[in-house]
Amino acid sequence: MRKLLFGRLYTAVILVLVVEQAISAEYHALPEKIELFGPHDRQRVIVVSVENGQVTADKTSVARFAVVPPAIAQVDEGGLVWPKQNGQAILHISMSNGPTLQVPIQVRGMDTPAPSFRNDVLPMLTRAGCNSGACHGALAGKGGLKLSLRGYDPEADYFVLTRQALGRRVDLAQPHRSLLLLKPTMTVNHGGGLRIDLDSPEYLLLADWLISGAPGPQPNDASVVQIEVLPKQVILRPGEKFQLLVRARYSDGRVRDVTHWAKFSTTEESVAVVNEEGVVEIRGHGESAIAVWFSNLVAVGEVLVPFPHQVAEEVFARAQRNNFIDDLVLKKLKTLRIPPSPICSDAEFLRRVYLDTIGLLPTPEETQQFLADRSPDKRAKLIDRLLERPEFVDYWAYKWSDLLLISSRKLSQPAVWAFYQYVRQSVADNKPWDLFAREILTARGSNLSNGAANYFVMHRDIAELTEKTTVIFLGLSLTCARCHNHPIEKWTQDQYWAVANLFSRVAQKNGDRSGEVIVYDQASGDVPHMRRGIPMPPAPPDGVPLALDDPRNRREYFVNWLTASDNPYFARALVNRVWRHFLGRGLVEPEDDLRLTNPPTNAELFDALTREFIAHRFDVKHLIRTILNSATYQRSSQTVPENEADDRFYSHYLVRRLPAEVAIDVYSQVTEVPTPFTQIKVGTTGGVAETTQFPLGTRALQLPDSLVVSGFLDGFGRPDRSQPCSCERMSDVSMSQALHLNNGQTLNDKLRAKTGRIEKWFQEKITLDEAIRRLYLLALCREPTVQEREKIFTALGTSGQSIPSREVLEDLFWAVLTSPEFLFNH
Repeated sequence: MRKLLFGRLYTAVILVLVVEQAISAEYHALPEKIELFGPHDRQRVIVVSVENGQVTADKTSVARFAVVPPAIAQVDEGGLVWPKQNGQAILHISMSNGPTLQVPIQVRGMDTPAPSFRNDVLPMLTRAGCNSGACHGALAGKGGLKLSLRGYDPEADYFVLTRQALGRRVDLAQPHRSLLLLKPTMTVNHGGGLRIDLDSPEYLLLADWLISGAPGPQPNDASVVQIEVLPKQVILRPGEKFQLLVRARYSDGRVRDVTHWAKFSTTEESVAVVNEEGVVEIRGHGESAIAVWFSNLVAVGEVLVPFPHQVAEEVFARAQRNNFIDDLVLKKLKTLRIPPSPICSDAEFLRRVYLDTIGLLPTPEETQQFLADRSPDKRAKLIDRLLERPEFVDYWAYKWSDLLLISSRKLSQPAVWAFYQYVRQSVADNKPWDLFAREILTARGSNLSNGAANYFVMHRDIAELTEKTTVIFLGLSLTCARCHNHPIEKWTQDQYWAVANLFSRVAQKNGDRSGEVIVYDQASGDVPHMRRGIPMPPAPPDGVPLALDDPRNRREYFVNWLTASDNPYFARALVNRVWRHFLGRGLVEPEDDLRLTNPPTNAELFDALTREFIAHRFDVKHLIRTILNSATYQRSSQTVPENEADDRFYSHYLVRRLPAEVAIDVYSQVTEVPTPFTQIKVGTTGGVAETTQFPLGTRALQLPDSLVVSGFLDGFGRPDRSQPCSCERMSDVSMSQALHLNNGQTLNDKLRAKTGRIEKWFQEKITLDEAIRRLYLLALCREPTVQEREKIFTALGTSGQSIPSREVLEDLFWAVLTSPEFLFNH
């Protein structure tokens, strides 16, 4: 719980969720002090209303501003402060129904000889869109002018602007004739249209730079080290507007307002939109993040818009809480005024936890035993039993095989089996996730003896290896930074090739056995930067670089950074994947997109789960047990009117279709007819070959290779294992799936089989009523209701005492096994 302390009258109020400390409504000014450096600097001031520690409104429009003494700085009616001369002053802010606020002003550097190309001119051109991908920042440039995308290469940009085009872009003898002034102001024709107004501060800055001799980037230029959004979080109502501030902190200690040069975007336009000036307008209820980009750094502000529901305090006070997960989920729900659904029934929980944890249904005997158990801790005991079953190992070995892309597309069959068996044994041993990652990323030797070494056999290309590794183990995509600085994130091209150089000394050679590859480390070798043509000192993302001549093993250096307890990405990436598996939606979506501009729906919960995972030494099974035991996981999928629109704050369990492999396995389980897997895809042209690797009875979740032929698995969304992206697995419902269930062989062959459960029941001559009861227990883990029985009897024109034909039994099975209640986990 973060508490907000207010010192002086102008103290900023940021970083709030639900604050225990009760404070009466009052006004505060942001920022708490103003520092201006040079004649082109400026600072916007906003006045906010604060209630009980929460920023709730922008009151700038009703404030009156004055600077004392006025010789130091000037302020307009909107709160924008400009410097006039070096010195100190006070900004007085008068409110019609409140006290006068005071903000100190410090002005320095008014004698600065010229604006900085790196810190003034380039940010201004970037904001104007001159170096965007749609303009001169395109790969081939535009109109003969090629700038680096969003100014990531100041030296090259300076050369292009001042030395090319016969010096017409920058004319130092007659600055007013420079194309750099004439084009964006449309004084002469410009294909990009009007970008800078003649009477704007941007025009004055550019003109001043030209008049001062257009100085270039200097080695001692200060660099931006951090940007922040003020306020960090705000609670608003539909229809309201709010001005955000963006401040940049530089390496020389300066802090300046860059709101006018920043770029803004919103994650949820149905909740809030933001214009190019940073003004947020509320459109609906919920939560939205406002992402801010400046000088290749990003920051995020949060906007909360509580729903208009009137939810009694006792609803949250009485809600079941099993562990810290529930405390933090209910805390967020209370802030947004979303009531939680009640806890699900024992029958619903039983079916749900079996399917989510081991990918199978409980047997009728297990169902009846669990439902008859009256012990208060029976759910916790069931979870413990499921986590020790071999089917749990099968399911999670398959899940990590998806993530690691294990398939014969790039590996020989012996190598596939070696890698899969390594993964499966790791799950069976409950190997800590940090050790699992370490063994894979530092693997050496034969890929057949050490299955983990196949990770490098699969990813021989250095760029592919870099990008797959960061997605799998960090939840970060660096792909855009391969060719240029990332357009919406902080990652630079230099950082990309620094990460790539960590793997530059991994080498391979053929072994003595068929399909054998030996993975080893070379003593030297570097990968050159794509643009610079020289190697970058090897470094993890945001990590300390190694010297190019450092003798330490680079992979081990990377893994030591990766698995450190303070790594900001590694544990979070795994926590988010596991959470999404059980709750249907990641705390961050997509699950493998943990960029700063894609914040979690419950940051406090995400932090707490990550700390718990690290504190228990990266124990995946402990993490799963904690999630399954939470009341959040055990909530009903049935909504109440006030939470039916919620799909991200976990007020109820999210209904979702069974994964393809689970669906086909439970079809086999209910019908007692195993699925044959007798073919595997080969070559690059769609060929298939017969295989005897998988004896009859092998479940889909036991297959090591995604190229095993199955029309059902492909139709129901089995991932191709080409990319470690959650988007590869399709969970949507489609017409082709309905046609497959109606006309396809997979289910219909099981219903017609003479060796399955249907044939046994028919030969046993059980009554229709008994068949219905057994089938409901098998497939739905519950008894049929009286209404359901009567509906079936009526449809079949029978009293339920006999089964007229085998076809009737087949139709009964088909109707249940294609029902939403069966095909969805709920």
